[in-house]
Amino acid sequence: MNKHAVLITVLFALGVSLLSVSIIFLEFYKLNRQQYIDNIFTKYSVITQIFTQHMQKANSEIMLEANLAVYNFKIEKNINSVKNILRKGTILKKEGFKRVDEALTFNKKGFYAQKVYSDLQATMIKFNDDIFFHLETQGGSVLIQDEKLQPYRPWNILYSYATIIAIISISFFLVLQKLRPLLRLRRKIAQFGNGNLNISFKMNGSDEIAMISNELEATRGKISTILESRTLFLRNIMHELKTPIAKGTIATQMLDSQKQKDRFASIFGRLESLITEFAMIEEVTSIHDQKNFKEYRLIDIIDGAIDMAMVERTSVSVDIPANEKILASYRLYTTGIKNMIDNGIKYSTDKHVKITMIKNELSFESRGKCIAHPLHYYIEPFTKDNPAKNSFGLGLYLVDSILKSHGQVLAHEYERGVNRFIFA
Repeated sequence: MNKHAVLITVLFALGVSLLSVSIIFLEFYKLNRQQYIDNIFTKYSVITQIFTQHMQKANSEIMLEANLAVYNFKIEKNINSVKNILRKGTILKKEGFKRVDEALTFNKKGFYAQKVYSDLQATMIKFNDDIFFHLETQGGSVLIQDEKLQPYRPWNILYSYATIIAIISISFFLVLQKLRPLLRLRRKIAQFGNGNLNISFKMNGSDEIAMISNELEATRGKISTILESRTLFLRNIMHELKTPIAKGTIATQMLDSQKQKDRFASIFGRLESLITEFAMIEEVTSIHDQKNFKEYRLIDIIDGAIDMAMVERTSVSVDIPANEKILASYRLYTTGIKNMIDNGIKYSTDKHVKITMIKNELSFESRGKCIAHPLHYYIEPFTKDNPAKNSFGLGLYLVDSILKSHGQVLAHEYERGVNRFIFA
C-alpha cells in the first residue's frame, strides 16, 4: 500500500471532494425545492378568497369557474379523477388554519359587524406533472388545478452540479496524468538500485518531475563514470603491482642469507595476498544483481572452502544436511566461508571450527574469548584485535561484503565460551 501512497492520497482527495460537493448540492436542492413549494403555496390565498366569496354569495358554478380562470385555475369536476388524484398524488405541502370574515348583522340596536370563524385546510398536490390545490371547508371541498404552474424541476441545479463534478474529475485526471511519469521514475530508480546502471532517467518536458528526472540522469552519468574509473584504477594498479612483486620474489631466491631470504619472501607473500584480497573486494562490489548466481549444495561449497583454506580436515567439523542448497556465486561464497574457517582456527583456543545449521542459518562456532569490540568494528576494513597476527584486517570485511551481495548479513553471539558467527 505504501508503494502507492501518493496515488491513494489523490484518489482519496477526489472521493472527498466529490462527496462534499454532492452533499452540498443535495442540501441546496432540498432548500431550493422547499422554497419553490413555499412560494407557489401562497397561491392558495387567492383560491381561498374566490372560493369563500362563492360560498358566501352563493354564486353560480359558472361564475366560480370564470373567476378562477382569470388566474389560470380550473376545477376538477370528475369524481373519479378527484379520488384518484387524492389517493395517488404526492402531497407537497399541507396547512390547516382558521379563516376570519367580518359580516354585517342587524338586530334591535341596528347594523353591526360580526366576525365569522371558519376552519380551512389547504393541500398542494402533485399528480402527473400537474399541480392541484385541495381546499376543505365546513361547507365542502374543491380540487383546483393550476394550469399554468409546473412542478419543481431541478435542471439548473443538476446542470451546475454536473459541471462542477466534471471540472473536479477532469482536474484530478490531469493530476493523475502528471503523476504517471513519477511512477515510471520510481520504477527506474528501483532498477538502478538493483544494479542496472545503463537505465536512462532522461525525460522531455519542463515541469518539476522532468527536472528531477534529468538531474537524476546527470547524477547517474557521474556515478557510472566514477565506478568505471574506480574499476579501471583498481585493475590497473593490481596488474602493475604484480609484476614487481613477481620480480622481487625471484630476486629473493638469489640472496645468500636464509634469514633475509625468508623475510623478503614473507613480505612479498603478504603483498600478493593483499592484492588478491583487493581483487576479491573489487569483484564483490561490482556485483549489481544475482542473475549469474547458481544453485549449489551447501556441503559442496563448504568442502571447496576447506580445500581453499588448506587446513587439516580434523580442524573443521561439518554438520550440514546433504540436501541443503543455496543460490550463490560459488567462488565468492566459498571465499567467504574460507575466511570464516581461517578466522575461527586462528583465534580459537583449540584450533577447531564447527560448521552447523541453526534455524536454517549457517553458523561457525569456535571456542575462545568473546570478541573485544562490537561486530561492526571488525567488518570495517583494516581492523583487527592483534596487530601481530598475519592478516590485513580485511577478512570479516570481505565476508560481510560477500554476504551483502547475496542478500545476507553477518551476525555474532557469544555463549558459554563459544564465539558463534552466523550467516543470517
